[in-house]
Amino acid sequence: MAFIAVLAIIFTECGILLGLILPGDSLLFITGMFIASEQIKVNIWLAIALIAIAAIVGNLVGFWLGRKMGPPLFRRPNSRIFKQEYVERTHNFFDKHGARAIILARFVPIVRTLITATAGIAGMPFRIFAVNSAIGGVLWAGLLTGAGYKLGHNETIKSHIELFTLGIVILSLIPVGFEFMKARKHNAQNLL
Repeated sequence: MAFIAVLAIIFTECGILLGLILPGDSLLFITGMFIASEQIKVNIWLAIALIAIAAIVGNLVGFWLGRKMGPPLFRRPNSRIFKQEYVERTHNFFDKHGARAIILARFVPIVRTLITATAGIAGMPFRIFAVNSAIGGVLWAGLLTGAGYKLGHNETIKSHIELFTLGIVILSLIPVGFEFMKARKHNAQNLL
């Protein structure tokens, strides 16, 4: 059941704008650690394949959403989660790196979620998007889940997996905390 939740979160983070708040990178790493410690009972190769598929399918859905509904959605005002700054950052990333941005974005939180819709809005040819999404999805799932699996075999990590998991979650929340504090400071300055 936990592994199905992992797949649902990865799908959501990679393709649906609700994924902006989900911790995909740390989740893959932790999943690999849990598979190594047998707390999640799935073959590592099957897990990597299914995670890659969830990420790729999520991207394809995000691309379609961008193509069909993107422009009005991306003109929305700022909210606590969705910010125009994220859209601009993603557009710049996409413009700078072109088609390979789809691969590189897998490893950049927030950009990973927004670039799929941005590619759809920008009219990127579907075939180019799909190929680069597949390459990125396989690399992302393999590298991060595989690294967690490899480290999960370490006896120290294995015997303190809950502590390491908590540490990874805390580390993944640090950038979110910085963004939150930056936004509060910016809002406070605008009130003055």
